[in-house]
Order: sequence, then structure tokens, then C-alpha cells
Amino acid sequence: MMGAMLTRILEILSIALLMGLMMVTGLDVVGRYFLNAPLPGAFELTELMLAALVFAALPLVGRAGGHVDVDIVTEHLPARPRRAIALAVAALCALVLLIFAWRLGLLGAQQMADGMRSESLRVPFGPLAWFGAAACILAAVFGLMRGVSK
Repeated sequence: MMGAMLTRILEILSIALLMGLMMVTGLDVVGRYFLNAPLPGAFELTELMLAALVFAALPLVGRAGGHVDVDIVTEHLPARPRRAIALAVAALCALVLLIFAWRLGLLGAQQMADGMRSESLRVPFGPLAWFGAAACILAAVFGLMRGVSK
């Protein structure tokens, strides 16, 4: 139940970010080429929104099994070793994602302590790093759940 609610929230957030990216790009193009006045901070806003979109979609892709799987060897194995390999790979991926989360959490704390902000729009970087950390944790959990269910 909780996973379904988090999935729905991430789906809505991903849709909103994608729509926002399209709007920023459209407004910037219209402003730049037709009004000779580009959207201030459009490049920076695009970078920040794209980073947030990647982090929002990461758990969704993991939960749906949307990552690329190469099973040249494992498709020829019996079910039990294939399941063991799938679980080991899921555990390894979860470990890597948890390391990413740990480092992003530290980075977010450091950025908040230093007051790091984007250049033109002055958006703080810390919350984006913390969102990335939370998304990596959720992707690790979803990946493990998927690995266990194989």
C-alpha cells in the first residue's frame, strides 16, 4: 500500500517535472527567437528540473523492471541458479544505490552548511541532493523487492 502511494507520488512528480521542462524550453525558445528576450535562468532551471526528474524516475524504473537486463548466460540456467543470480544482482545494485544515497546525503548536508545555491536563480542545492538520496534509497528497496520476487 505504501509502495503504491509512493509510486503514484513519484509518477505525478515526474509528469509535473516533464511538463515544466517542456514549458521552460518552449517559453525560452519563443522569448529568444520571437521576442529577443530569453527566459532568465532557463538553462539553470532546466538543469535542476532534469536532475530532479532523473531522481524521481529512478525508483519507478527499478520497480517496473525497466532497466536493461542482459541474460545471455542466465537464460540457459535452471530456475534455482537463475533466481540466486537475480537476487545477488539485486543486492549488489541496492548496495550501490545505498552508497549513492549516503554520499548524496552528505553532499546535501555540506551544501546546506555552506549555503550553496545556483548562480542566477539562487536555488539551494541541498534539498535536491537530499531528494536524490531519498530516491536512491527507494530505488534500492524497490530493486530488492523485485529481486526477491523473481
